[in-house]
Amino acid sequence: MKKFAVKVEEGKKGRDGKPSVGPVYRNLLAGNAYPPVDPNLSTAWEIFRASAEKHSGNRMLGWRELVNGKWGPYVWKSYKEVYEETLHAGSALRAHGSEPGARVGIYSSNCPQWIVAMEACNAHSLICVPLYDTLGTGAVDYILDHAEIDVVFVQDKKVKELLNPECTHARRLKLIVCFTSLTEEQQGKAASIGIKTCSWTEFLNMGRENPVEISPPEPSSICTIMYTSGTSGAPKGVILTHENISTNIRGVDLFMDQFEDKMTVDDVYISFLPLAHILDRMIEEYFFHKGASVGYYHGDINEIRDDLMELKPTFLAGVPRVFERVHEGVLKALEELNWRRRKIFHMLYKYKLYWMNRGYKQKDASPLADLLAFGKVKNRLGGRIRLIVSGGAPLSSEVEEFLRVTSCAFVVQGYGLTESCGLSTIGFPDEMCMIGTVGASFVYNEICLEEVPEMGYDPLADPPRGEICLRGKTTFAGYYKNPELTQEAIKDGWFHTGDIGEMLPNGVVKIIDRKKNLIKLSQGEYVALEYLEKVYGITPIVEDIWVYGDSFKSMLVSVVVPNEENTKKWAQQNGQKGSFMDLCSLDQLKDHILLELKSTAERNKLKGFEHIKGVIVEPKLFELSEKELVTATLKKRRDRLLKNYKVEIDALYQTLRAAKP
Repeated sequence: MKKFAVKVEEGKKGRDGKPSVGPVYRNLLAGNAYPPVDPNLSTAWEIFRASAEKHSGNRMLGWRELVNGKWGPYVWKSYKEVYEETLHAGSALRAHGSEPGARVGIYSSNCPQWIVAMEACNAHSLICVPLYDTLGTGAVDYILDHAEIDVVFVQDKKVKELLNPECTHARRLKLIVCFTSLTEEQQGKAASIGIKTCSWTEFLNMGRENPVEISPPEPSSICTIMYTSGTSGAPKGVILTHENISTNIRGVDLFMDQFEDKMTVDDVYISFLPLAHILDRMIEEYFFHKGASVGYYHGDINEIRDDLMELKPTFLAGVPRVFERVHEGVLKALEELNWRRRKIFHMLYKYKLYWMNRGYKQKDASPLADLLAFGKVKNRLGGRIRLIVSGGAPLSSEVEEFLRVTSCAFVVQGYGLTESCGLSTIGFPDEMCMIGTVGASFVYNEICLEEVPEMGYDPLADPPRGEICLRGKTTFAGYYKNPELTQEAIKDGWFHTGDIGEMLPNGVVKIIDRKKNLIKLSQGEYVALEYLEKVYGITPIVEDIWVYGDSFKSMLVSVVVPNEENTKKWAQQNGQKGSFMDLCSLDQLKDHILLELKSTAERNKLKGFEHIKGVIVEPKLFELSEKELVTATLKKRRDRLLKNYKVEIDALYQTLRAAKP
């Protein structure tokens, strides 16, 4: 079996009540020592400055403008233009009194100004603090206070939220810079609480007229404090240094050098994941390092296909939900074909998959199948996609295999956290043995598994399973103003991720569970909620599902968002009429969903206590709720979900209890 990681330490049994620890693995490129980094590219600022000098005329940042009510073609700024704007923005920040080490907030969805503001912070050793575009006022208010932010760059549609009376700590701000311009009313409101305001154009002009020498950071300087939204509790400020960022970029360079297909300045990335999230941030940092182009989607995720067709990107990164929708879209299009063409598609799929499993590269496995069938799938993504990366949560094996066969692109999964600067493991293209896994350890970190006795996970058993622990050069410096939480997360130099992994014999990691999503039912049985959601989520009638249980109940219940297409099919077959909303209120649909969930549970050999006994039907996707029920990467916020559905859950348990013989 081909190895993808090297074992550098043997595992050891726990002593004095300490858990057992599995072997320590490193990337093959690291061997016994991490590769040296370039001393001239040891900060995020040096990397951008060098790239702007080398690739000054290249297209760097692209966006679409609304013309006569329609989105126009992409408009671009070159590396030279962005660099000049960065110098002006940095000078304006200093003119307003921001000194090295000060925290500067950015509250906006993805756009070119976001990057200019970020690079301006880098140029003057200021600390960029992103504010999640998807977070509510409460979290933004908390971060403003916790990070002691005095200056905020803000998108026009977010100004209202920043000046909301409930955002009490906005009063500490000295300056708000709007990426467009503020209304007279907003200016007056800000002035009434002592905040200066200016438009983006005014701000750049101020910097142009008052140039200030840059104050570049050291590798050990803090680059950014990224607040992770988490699934419960107050956001945690993850401290990432310039060394973390630059080492990560160097590691990607070394990783990419292994492969025949090289990244070039002609590569284009479509940015739609939040820049306030580490995955998108690090991808963009790497693209800037290579002198390539980043185009921003126009803001409506439901219309992203229009952006794909216009931009024609070569690289696409997303969370599993994005790729599940691509998968569903292709399957839906297949259903509309006649039976003969569907049969040909499936034959070609099996044929190409056979040769890929035999070791052929995806582009060589069946050029004929690509020409006849799969090129159409690639065209749905703009026609030029070469690489697809999934992160944020495990991607199902079924969807990953489907994309590997049909997208005519490399498809890999990665795993990482904000605390690991976004990259802890990475999959390899054209290695079919990696389907369902997140790959091997990244170049500049080590990985091991630690025993979780209460869940029955043992890293010295067969197969080795346990909590994923990380250490290395890309691991964060700690949680801002929270030494207790830092000590809890980092023990003996190892960062404890809270994710449960299985180590395969070839050194590849598979994510199987989440430590914090373990609950004990009243009969004493432990249940892994996230694992169950993954299992139940493959049920055709289910679009999304949240599984709930607690220690005072013996049964699991769930909130299910039905798949609209399959719900309408069920209605047609069962003589039910009405809109999707009407159908979701039917008891008959609820009963059907329960039967389908039971069938999935039996098929996957779930234990009796893991079966769902009651269902609440929700017609609206969790991510579309105004109550922020999921994070930016679509992870479920269990505390908010419980608060939102508590009345229905209590009523459901009462009904189940009454029906129990």
